[in-house]
Parts: sequence; C-alpha cells; structure tokens
Amino acid sequence: MKKILFILSFFICGSAFSQILSSNLEKKTLALGEVNRLVIKIDNVHDLQVTAAPKNELLPFHFEEIKDSIGQNQNSYERKIEFSVYEEGKFTIPELEFNVGGKILKTIPYEIDVVNTAQKGDQINDIMNNKEVKLETKDYWELYKFYILAALAVIALIIAVIMFIKWGRKSKSSPVVATNQTLKELDSLKKKKYIEGGDFRSFYVELIEISRTFITKQYHLPADVLLTDDLIDTMKKNNTISQENERIVEDVFLRGDLVKFAKTFPDQPTMERDFADIRDFVKRSSKDLEFENLRKDV
Repeated sequence: MKKILFILSFFICGSAFSQILSSNLEKKTLALGEVNRLVIKIDNVHDLQVTAAPKNELLPFHFEEIKDSIGQNQNSYERKIEFSVYEEGKFTIPELEFNVGGKILKTIPYEIDVVNTAQKGDQINDIMNNKEVKLETKDYWELYKFYILAALAVIALIIAVIMFIKWGRKSKSSPVVATNQTLKELDSLKKKKYIEGGDFRSFYVELIEISRTFITKQYHLPADVLLTDDLIDTMKKNNTISQENERIVEDVFLRGDLVKFAKTFPDQPTMERDFADIRDFVKRSSKDLEFENLRKDV
C-alpha cells in the first residue's frame, strides 16, 4: 500500500512540475481570404525560457500571417496567431516545435480545407454607380506623357543611328582622316630619332608597318597581309596608285626587306630620303583617289 501511494505521489508531483502544451484551431474549413486563429498554450513554465520560430514565421508558406502575439508569465506561455489562405485546396499546419528550457514540445498537426465560396453565375454589383468624368488636354498629358516622351526618345535614337551610319562612318574612313592619322604616326616615328641613332632596322620596320596600314585603309589593298613582291604586283595591276607613288613604295619596301634580313646597311641620308618620300606619298595619295574617282565617273 505504501508503494502504491509513493508511486501515485511521484506521478502527481511530476505532473505538477512538467510542462503541458495545448493548441486550438478555431476553424478547419475556410473561405478564400477568411481569417482563422490558432492558439498555443504551455502551462507550468516555471520561469523557463520558451523559444520558437520568430514572429510571423511560425506557419508554412501558404499561410499569410496577419497577427502574431506572444504572452508569457511565470507559469504560462501563450501565442495567438491570426492568418488567412488565398489559394484553394487542402493545407496542413505541421507539428510546431517549442523549446522550453531545453525540452522540445510539439503541437499536433492540423489539416485545413480552403474553399472558394463564389459560384458561377453570381452577380457582382458595384458598390456605387459609375461616374463619367470629362478629361481636358492637360489630363491626357498627365496620363500619357511618359509614353509620348518614350516614343520621342526612340525616334531620336533611330535618327541618331541612321545619321551615324550614313555620315559618321564615312567621315572616319575618309581619305583625309587616314592621311592625317598616318602623318601623325610618321611624326611620332621621327621623334624616336632612329635615324640619328643609326638604328636602321627599327626605323624601317616601323616605317613599313605604318605604310602598309595606310595603303590598306586608303587604297583598300591587302597590304597588311601580302609579301612585298606580291604587294608590288598587286599595285601595278590595280592601277589605283600613281606610278610615282608605286616607285616610292617599291624602293622603300624592297630596301626595308634587305635591312630586315641584314643584307644592307643604309646610311643616314638614305633613311632621311626614304622617310621624306613616304611622307610625300601619303600627302599625294588624295590625288590618286581623285583621279580614280574621275575615271570611274567617265
């Protein structure tokens, strides 16, 4: 008898000091957007810390939480959540975990059926009658000004692109532009003082490279990829460059090849003469192109 009383006393004491979790869901069937309430309560907290998911993050994704309030005193903890669901179907509130002083307590899961109470054929009435409003010019401007400005911006952009294609590219590839650019490159070569320093190899390598680039741009001949003999032959067959300019290019390029392979060692007067001849050739190139255009017109 004493053992039975002892066991009963043990269970009574254990129950008195253990935490009891309870939960209550107000509705298990909801209309779309209808507010429902879930209340979770824990008794016999005894000043223990209760932790769970943060506010407005306790319920799963489909549940739109409206209000989440938490209250706790020495002996109890209570959490009230108001929520809505905006999709039809069956949704489950899973077991929700609460940590009470290191002890995990879980609620029971709930299944909620969400239905659309609107029926086909239901008449939807306006709250108030429609009212006709007359709009003035400034009202239309306020309504559509962004569309008008956007359309004008697109038109301006199209015009700018057309003008660039028609005139911009032509100006950048015009004979005058190519001539002036090459003259600047020749001036930069002159400032390196290869001639005065006797560095004939560097001088001819850069001089011929500048000349090849110029011929490619100005006369549209593949001077940048052809060997010297092939380029000379192409110039003579093309008949675009004047004979005087052909002779200068031929002499300077052939001499440059010999210098490159250390088969000749030009002196300073020769290098200065070749530089001057190439510079004159670049300046006279516009006359070649004018003659070519006249010949095409005839």
